[in-house]
Amino acid sequence: MKKVYVISHSHLDREWYMPYEQHHMRVVELFDDMIDCFENDPSFRYFHLDGQTIPIDDYLEVKPENRPLVEKYIKEGRLRIGPFYILQDDFLISSEANIRNMLVGFAESKKYGNPVKLGYFPDTFGNMGQTPQLMKKVGLDAAAFGRGVTPTGFNNQVSDAAYTSQYSEMNWVGPDGSEILGVLFANWYSNGNEIPNDKKAAQKFWDQKLADAEKFASTDHLLMMNGVDHQPLQKDIGAAIALANELYPDYEFIHSNFDDYLAALKADLPPDLGCVQGELTSQETQGWYTLANTASARVYLKQANVKNQVSLENLAEPLATFAAETGYVYPQEQLTYAWKLLMQNHPHDSICGCSVDEVHREMMTRFHKSTEVAQFIQEEALRHLTEQIDTSTCNGLPFVIFNTSGVAKQEAVTVKLEIDRILFKDCYAQEARQTLLAKATKPFKILDCQGQEIPYELLEESVDFNYDLPKDAFRVPYMAKYLTLRLPVKLDKMSYQTYELLEDLPRQQSGSLVTENSLENAYLKATINSNGSLTILDKETHQSVTGLIFEDTADIGNEYVYKQDQARETYLSTEFPSAVKVVTDTAFEGALELTTTMVLPISAEARLQEEQKNVLDITSRQARRSQLKREFVIKTQISLAKEAKQVKFVTSFDNQHLDHRLRVLFPTEIQAATHVAESIGEVVTRPNEVSAVWQNPTNPQHQQAFVNLHDARQGLTIGNIGLNEYEVTPEGQISVTLLRCVGEMGDWGYFPTPEAQCLGQHTVEFSAQLTGASQVESYLGARGNQVPLVYGQTKRHDGKRPIADTFLTWTGDSFALTASKLAEDKDGVIIRGYNLLNESIKHTVSLSGKTAVVTNLLEEVTDEHVGLLGPADIQTLRFRPCGKINHGHDTL
Repeated sequence: MKKVYVISHSHLDREWYMPYEQHHMRVVELFDDMIDCFENDPSFRYFHLDGQTIPIDDYLEVKPENRPLVEKYIKEGRLRIGPFYILQDDFLISSEANIRNMLVGFAESKKYGNPVKLGYFPDTFGNMGQTPQLMKKVGLDAAAFGRGVTPTGFNNQVSDAAYTSQYSEMNWVGPDGSEILGVLFANWYSNGNEIPNDKKAAQKFWDQKLADAEKFASTDHLLMMNGVDHQPLQKDIGAAIALANELYPDYEFIHSNFDDYLAALKADLPPDLGCVQGELTSQETQGWYTLANTASARVYLKQANVKNQVSLENLAEPLATFAAETGYVYPQEQLTYAWKLLMQNHPHDSICGCSVDEVHREMMTRFHKSTEVAQFIQEEALRHLTEQIDTSTCNGLPFVIFNTSGVAKQEAVTVKLEIDRILFKDCYAQEARQTLLAKATKPFKILDCQGQEIPYELLEESVDFNYDLPKDAFRVPYMAKYLTLRLPVKLDKMSYQTYELLEDLPRQQSGSLVTENSLENAYLKATINSNGSLTILDKETHQSVTGLIFEDTADIGNEYVYKQDQARETYLSTEFPSAVKVVTDTAFEGALELTTTMVLPISAEARLQEEQKNVLDITSRQARRSQLKREFVIKTQISLAKEAKQVKFVTSFDNQHLDHRLRVLFPTEIQAATHVAESIGEVVTRPNEVSAVWQNPTNPQHQQAFVNLHDARQGLTIGNIGLNEYEVTPEGQISVTLLRCVGEMGDWGYFPTPEAQCLGQHTVEFSAQLTGASQVESYLGARGNQVPLVYGQTKRHDGKRPIADTFLTWTGDSFALTASKLAEDKDGVIIRGYNLLNESIKHTVSLSGKTAVVTNLLEEVTDEHVGLLGPADIQTLRFRPCGKINHGHDTL
């Protein structure tokens, strides 16, 4: 007898086509109805809470008095929660953020009971290739998803064979070889929604639904998802199931849950189950509705997200971790609070930028709040660390620069140092400021910890108001004189070095990296051409590339999908006048400013709004760009450090144009069928050619820190900070989206989003590095660009730490560090990273005085051995003082 598992659920997009609180109140109503059914209807046995735990917090925030009831239903196994904190977008958040979503989700679930043993990705816009490994490393062996593999239903039509499965169940293998069971919602996660309770209607409903499910099911266990987006509870589901049992005696219909369904399914899986590999992005489709263009919707969100992630992952946590070695109290609870705030911006309708304006305004508030917490922790940890450093040998004003990235750095850094102050208690504010302004600053030089003089550039001398907030006294306001300086530093990964500002005559600086319209060091020469493009020459390999070409086209699509108008008119910056000026010319760094003045249509023509209001599918739109034009000025600062092998770009513009897309192009002569990009926990290989069924003229893809195109002799890596969308053409051109401006949300109705036009000032950052046969150094360089050097000013004092030191060392050049934090139980240090290569490497990590074991992602000790990193392996190490580790057990 076939068994039909009816699972009651509601897909709870926390915010989307309505502001958060509108969705929130509907969640409250849903919980109230669920509680009523649990209390009064024995046939209502289970409810699946969408794979998340955050709806519990959202409900109890409004009705805390119902916590005992919620806890009761979870403990009884009726309300099924987790394993995630939120339903994230895989590709637009960092590798570590994907992991923290599970870590927090498991912890939240275990406060009440146990999480559902299923990776749940019902509506993720594509699925990351490392899903199998991530699931296995939290103890899950199955994942359910709605997109990326045929067969499917609803709005995700796939017709090519590359991403197909004979059944709705399949084996899913990750790049490291991890394998899990994949369950595709072949008829969407609403295939059992609104089950009729009338015999005639029920007969018609079930005849169709059973046939649809049986078409793809590999066993006699059929899954029916009773719910959909924000679906109110079907309160009479028990009666509807009873009627189905009466009408179909050859089937057994039960109100069920995923744990029971999966157990039965796994016991009956056929031997001919198919296999899919790596990321599931539906790229082998007709191409319009892969939703990859959400990577460029509201770019400002993506930039804020990267800043927030870096502030937590790469600054606050590492600094707090190493400060904790000398008595600093690690702020675990504060960090968890900040992570939760950040992750509340990570659902697929939030970070993707495909919601109404009110949603994204609230997101920016969350980003600011989370980043401020991280900034507070960073400053407290820096203060503690600098106080612990022995600066007694310094003769001047000491300051310490920290590199908390996993990449050695040779670059220029800007510091703002206080050289004098007057307290308000000693002088009126105005008088204090005037006194400091009148006081001449004596000549000074900067020395490193070896006593070597370091060149510098004085950017600004200023007098500003400031204050201290002592831990044991009232605030202390004052006026202070500051010097803002730029100086070159050379720091190993995860290290620090002390410098001092000393009153003395500085040596005369000599040398320049600037020659007319060029920047040049020992490795590179970058020349601005007469048409405003840039040619970069690698002096070691003699390879060159000409790029930095800005392209502007119409966008008559929406937040989900880019759509150029039928005229397909393309504006290139090389067709417009440009001007160059020198902005930095020192012995250690050169920078040029390129100003390009394009003239672009101000918007699409009025016809577009009518097409939007008519909810006309984007593929049928006829609107074109307006004939009215205005100037669009692009300023790009191009910089090259003395020891750098990459050119860095900071591009700014004031966008007052509507309905358009701006990209930067780097055409190459590299002939390759594939390219690589950083994805989640891997460097993924993707084809440059699309399939024969692909109809979309563009082929947008997701990236984290970089995209790289190479052949056996040469390569080009384009790095970025918060620019998640790129395209590589078969002809060898890398294009990165800088801005995409649209006026509606899209999807199932008309939701105007004027703020998605992204009017106003924007600044974007990216980099370019030519490579030889090896690419890994450029990958690490692009990742390192996202993590700024930080500094702390201190005084002369004794301390436990040396004047320069390295916190953490490792072998294995392809190890990409993603986490350095205290364990969740505060017993030991967690170091995590992944292998950038698809080959095994020898890999050792050293943390002074501590011994490491390998753990899973929940920080539980495993039987794996330290010393080897497998292909695309994500490895977590737990360090404790020597002698405390009990191998192979979680209890120590």
